[in-house]
Amino acid sequence: MRAGAGLVTALAAGALLLSACGPTVGGAGAIDTPTTTATTAASSTTSAPSTTTTTTTTTTTTTTEPAPSPTSTATAAPSPTAAAAAYLMTGGSKGDQVRELQARLKQLEWYDGSVSGTYDTVTTAGVRGFQNKRGMPESGSVDQATWTSLTSMTRQPTKDELSNTLTPGPALLKQGSTGAKVRELQSRLKQIGWWSGDVVDAYGATTAAAVKSFQDKRQIPVTGEVDQRTLDKLNAMTRKPTNDELNNVKPTAAPVSAAGLDPRCMSGRVICISKSTRTLTWVIDGAPQMKLAVRFGSEYTPTREGVFSVFQKNRDWTSTLYGSKMPYSMFFSGGQAVHYSSDFAARGYAGASHGCVNVRDLAGIASLFGQVNLGDKVVVY
Repeated sequence: MRAGAGLVTALAAGALLLSACGPTVGGAGAIDTPTTTATTAASSTTSAPSTTTTTTTTTTTTTTEPAPSPTSTATAAPSPTAAAAAYLMTGGSKGDQVRELQARLKQLEWYDGSVSGTYDTVTTAGVRGFQNKRGMPESGSVDQATWTSLTSMTRQPTKDELSNTLTPGPALLKQGSTGAKVRELQSRLKQIGWWSGDVVDAYGATTAAAVKSFQDKRQIPVTGEVDQRTLDKLNAMTRKPTNDELNNVKPTAAPVSAAGLDPRCMSGRVICISKSTRTLTWVIDGAPQMKLAVRFGSEYTPTREGVFSVFQKNRDWTSTLYGSKMPYSMFFSGGQAVHYSSDFAARGYAGASHGCVNVRDLAGIASLFGQVNLGDKVVVY
């Protein structure tokens, strides 16, 4: 049994290393494993009859086992059926309610797959991530509290959403459109890295290509035209552009001070991350280029400290454990990465990561992602 437990632990550790942010389940380093109860059958002992030569009288004695005293309690482990009954849906469940669950999770970007009606591992991961971000027990199964929270944050899915039918709506903007709305569209696309250069009044082939890419990554019908669904999604991910942004006025960036930076950050190309000031400073040859606010892992899933290097970049990474979006991921230690966090943008320091370095400035992290190369140094202190 000890050898088997060691193998399970090793495999689990390997999975966490490869997964995004490597969160632990159930506390510091805890791994949920099924409990095995060994049942020992009561043994029966038969004594050989005693034989004597001095008597022929046989005496039979009956011993009755005393009933349990009123203070004795027998604790029975709950059956799997009873445990499952506490959930509205769990792994293996099927049907229309699972289909609705998946569609609602999709609205919040906690589920990327097709709406299938089967509660699979991807659904479990999405539910677990949703629960974690809201301080609920991370069971991965849907109890009444999880369902109530999810339905309060989402709308009733449409028939098309429940059947995976992607039907584009009427075009609000398309090639040939002109005016202020086109300029705002391009400005919003620029905030999330889908547009480069100056914004203009004309909706041409470049704008259509940017819209197509945006739609493709978000499972919206890829038309290159802006319908209401595309516009709603873009508006939800961006803020109203400023007058300067709409008129291509380049901001004059205030110089970033090098004061207080770790000496290890002062040579080469370095993502310099300070836990004490909760800042990330991008430094090239000792000259700070930009500074971003960041947050870190919790007590049980801390962000590792030390000197690392960027070994992988992925613009559209999704957590393999929780199904949560991790745009502009720059991995530096196992599953820990610097990346944009919509949760950090929404809740600030009220939440925490699972070890990653969260950035809430979408335009800032998009700019940093474009500048950082594989092999650039990362210092966390």
